[in-house]
Amino acid sequence: MFVETDVNVMAQGKFVAYYRVSTQKQGRSGLGLDAQKEAVRTFLSGGSLKLLAEVVEIESGKKDDRPKLAEALRLCRLLGARLLIAKLDRLSRDAHFLLGLQKSGVQFTAADMPEANEMVVGIMAVVAQAERKMISARTKAALAAAKARGTVLGGHRGVTPSREDQEAGRATQAARALARVADLSPVIRDLQASGAHSLGAIARGLNERGIPAARGGSWSPMQVSRVLRQADVSSGGGRP
Repeated sequence: MFVETDVNVMAQGKFVAYYRVSTQKQGRSGLGLDAQKEAVRTFLSGGSLKLLAEVVEIESGKKDDRPKLAEALRLCRLLGARLLIAKLDRLSRDAHFLLGLQKSGVQFTAADMPEANEMVVGIMAVVAQAERKMISARTKAALAAAKARGTVLGGHRGVTPSREDQEAGRATQAARALARVADLSPVIRDLQASGAHSLGAIARGLNERGIPAARGGSWSPMQVSRVLRQADVSSGGGRP
């Protein structure tokens, strides 16, 4: 659920809390959950830090299906917030969580160890370094093969993207746009269900919830119309 927001707070001061308990019984009784919430409250006490939303996952750590984690990450992207977890040890050995966080582009903070962000960055850096090494090896192999075919190497050092690279870049941009539409669709449906039927009303609702437009700033009816058209195309004719 949403709590009080302040859209003027800097991004690093906005948080979406993610709690996870392993069983339905723990979720109903608050066992483990209360401690996590208390840790988050202690972390946020004082200063200008704002908790925008809280999401509770009742799921075994051994399972990969984490709909509430996906919801929390979606809210972080929409609101420009950081994911806040209570204790690092609940998620630090969770491969699905770390991989999902890496792919989401969302930054996170652990209430009991705020500096632990660097640990995740380090993991990502190691992966990126491995990928760079593989790319370098493939490039060297491709150059060697081209030279063996008689291709003259050297000369112009600029990089001209191939048609495949250009198409891949456009596909990546299109995928990001569709992912953004998928994040926004549940919010727009909620606004429409609450009586916001015009483009202007939806734009006002998005602005009131502190959700920035694609390039930052406030929503306009035209931007809402564009998102609705994209949603219509991606769903094969349906609306958000």
